[in-house]
Amino acid sequence: MSSVTKDPDEDLVLRAGRGDAAASRALVTSKLPRMMRLAYRMLGDRQAAEDVAQEAMLRAWKQAPLWQPGAARFDTWLHRVAINLCYDRLRRRREVLSDVLPERADEGPGPDQGWIDRDRARQVEAALQALPERQREAIVLCHYQDLSQAEAAGLMEVSVEALESLLARGRRGLKVALADLAPERTVQ
Repeated sequence: MSSVTKDPDEDLVLRAGRGDAAASRALVTSKLPRMMRLAYRMLGDRQAAEDVAQEAMLRAWKQAPLWQPGAARFDTWLHRVAINLCYDRLRRRREVLSDVLPERADEGPGPDQGWIDRDRARQVEAALQALPERQREAIVLCHYQDLSQAEAAGLMEVSVEALESLLARGRRGLKVALADLAPERTVQ
């Protein structure tokens, strides 16, 4: 028994090479979605991924009449074609981008800002959850729900003065719990 397994696409490729439209459609149906996913993951751009996948399938269709069974698996060859097309596009992007220098520094958030913001939000949420219930309720109503102190006091069934006291104690608790987030700033 041979140690080389038969290429599962061999019959379809050979039939497509002979002009069998059904075999060509079957190859496109089975391979195009995978080439799209591969190209999208490589390029991060849906339109470019579609272009690469279509070009890879066009090259496969052109190569089909010349296909030699046993030389390489069709699927492996097709993946290599798609990856090479992706690398060509990525090189062109780098070349275009590197030729143009920005006139001013990018003032937007850095690539790590999202992670930092999520970490801070988790810390704030944990500190908020650690407050006594009434202090947490006062903070949430006034700062997260944007209610006036009078509205929040009414909902909590306390006087405005009592609400102010709850807010002050809650803010102090948050300030202590979150001191390491912004040591140079003071919470008021």
